[in-house]
Amino acid sequence: MVIRPLLPDLLAALPLPTLAIDREERIVAMNTAAQTLVGAAALDRHYINVLRQPTVVDAVEQCQRDGKAREAHYLSSDGGNDTRYQVYVSKVNGSDYVLLSFQDITQLAKASQMRRDFVANVSHELRTPLTALMGFIETLRGPARDDAPARDRFLGIMTGEAERMNRLVGDLLSLSRVESEERLRPTQKVDLRYVVQSTVRNLNPLAVEANVTLLPRMADVDLPMIGDSDQLLQVFTNLIENAIKYGGNGKTVEIDVETTLRDPSLRGPAVRVTVTDHGPGIDPLHIPRLTERFYRADSHRSRALGGTGLGLAIVKHILSRHRGRLKIDSELGKGSQFTVILPLDAAQD
Repeated sequence: MVIRPLLPDLLAALPLPTLAIDREERIVAMNTAAQTLVGAAALDRHYINVLRQPTVVDAVEQCQRDGKAREAHYLSSDGGNDTRYQVYVSKVNGSDYVLLSFQDITQLAKASQMRRDFVANVSHELRTPLTALMGFIETLRGPARDDAPARDRFLGIMTGEAERMNRLVGDLLSLSRVESEERLRPTQKVDLRYVVQSTVRNLNPLAVEANVTLLPRMADVDLPMIGDSDQLLQVFTNLIENAIKYGGNGKTVEIDVETTLRDPSLRGPAVRVTVTDHGPGIDPLHIPRLTERFYRADSHRSRALGGTGLGLAIVKHILSRHRGRLKIDSELGKGSQFTVILPLDAAQD
């Protein structure tokens, strides 16, 4: 058949890993991308011995039988990293050859899993306060209808649960907004020193209430940069508020602002804002995952203190928009340091 000699050249022109199977069910041609995927030794071997996975084998058998195109999934593992492929199986018109093309859908699969995890996490976070509210409402309409002290106590708890849901919805909206703006460079001129000073001033009442002392340390010079002042205020509010909450009664929280002509992580002039608390610290095992949505090193304590598990995820996306970095250092029993690193000239990479 004339098509056989042309197969290698035809497959070489295709961008996806593609191989051809003849009527004897042997792999008779494949392009370079397919050789990388299944190995060059696969040529002239029976396709079942090469591909093995039942869904792909079934799709090929059915396509050979009725000539109709099929789709299947193929999972490849290389050094512990799994890669998922969508396999398109189709028969070449007027021949006995079946072509298999492999499209890498790993990132799509991960994104889909992330969406499912996100919905599950949001549902879980909302279910607890909603269940509590429904339970107290039922109690207030029944046994506690005429019990004034119990009614006041229950209404206080209900207010707290409603505020918790409100914080969660607010953080979800904030996260959605910063994610949508992450690729849009800021254009506003801001003074970072003023942003940090404003944050400390705004949070000082909370610190006094928690018996925590805020110690800002920075030079009396302007730190002009291109940025979004509201988002930067949100970053430092989150970090300093967390330090107040987790630092402990009677402790101090230091806010150090330093500049450097060349920061190793940004490869240029930068400002570092380090928020240090002297609380119980964080197990180093948790640190790589702290900026994930809904991840908490101490779930019970975080919820008790009003945390939604989204604050550091918001911080990460805001800093990404500003081409900045977040560095976390902590040791159990010795407190934590959260360092924000921002380019002094954010208008340049």
